[in-house]
Amino acid sequence: MDTQVALEIAREGIIVLIKLSAPLMIVALVVGLVISLFQALTQIQEMTLAFVPKILVMFLSLLVFLPFMLSTLTSFTEGLFDRIVGIG
Repeated sequence: MDTQVALEIAREGIIVLIKLSAPLMIVALVVGLVISLFQALTQIQEMTLAFVPKILVMFLSLLVFLPFMLSTLTSFTEGLFDRIVGIG
């Protein structure tokens, strides 16, 4: 395997990693910002108020984004397997 091919596979892997993690990270950022704003406005400094809604929203967003994440990972894996077959 050539160095250029290995670098291309690594680059595609990093792009897939960003595609898989970005939706959940953006949702966590927005929910955290909303909760922090709510806590600042109401001056409620309860720790469970920050964690419980964020965990629930993260699980729900994972259920929503799971088909997209699975299709992205499947297409990357199929492309990787095609490259392995092409090399051998």
